[in-house]
Amino acid sequence: MALADKRSRLVDAAVNLAYRNGFGATSLADIASEAKVPLGNVYYYFKTKDEIGEAIVELRLAQMAAMLKRWDGEATPRDRLYRCIEAVLGNRDFLAQRGCAVGTFCSELHKTGGAVAAKATGIFSQYLAWLEVQFRALGQGKASRGLAVHLLSALQGVSLLAHTFHDPDLVTMETRRLKAWVDSL
Repeated sequence: MALADKRSRLVDAAVNLAYRNGFGATSLADIASEAKVPLGNVYYYFKTKDEIGEAIVELRLAQMAAMLKRWDGEATPRDRLYRCIEAVLGNRDFLAQRGCAVGTFCSELHKTGGAVAAKATGIFSQYLAWLEVQFRALGQGKASRGLAVHLLSALQGVSLLAHTFHDPDLVTMETRRLKAWVDSL
């Protein structure tokens, strides 16, 4: 088995366990077991749990960058914002069942603070900056930052509510409203 493959399996296991049980409640032994890697091998790749947390953040940053790049393929800023909203709509059942993986992870990290939490801020910073660019391209000027914050807040908020009430229809309702709001700009 290639070294990169073991490392990837460990990171994937850490992502899944952190999402399922919380990062704080996930031990290195849990990660090793989930990845089907001997515990001693974990220390070859990650000396501390914080290093695994940083690897999760790096993975999430790369996933966010790839998603934003795909959305950049849309013809207009309005279409790009629609794709953003539709991505949440497309995950409505998952969100209702388990909540937002990124939002949950970042929120948990920020309760205790530290270097990993600070680095995790970059995930939403990247998303927020991309949204702001789209609103600027729509001609919203100085209001663009506030509009970006509003959209991201609405998407995260409805994700939380859908999970709290186990109701994917809340996502459907809010994303419909958000698309109409984008149309009105």
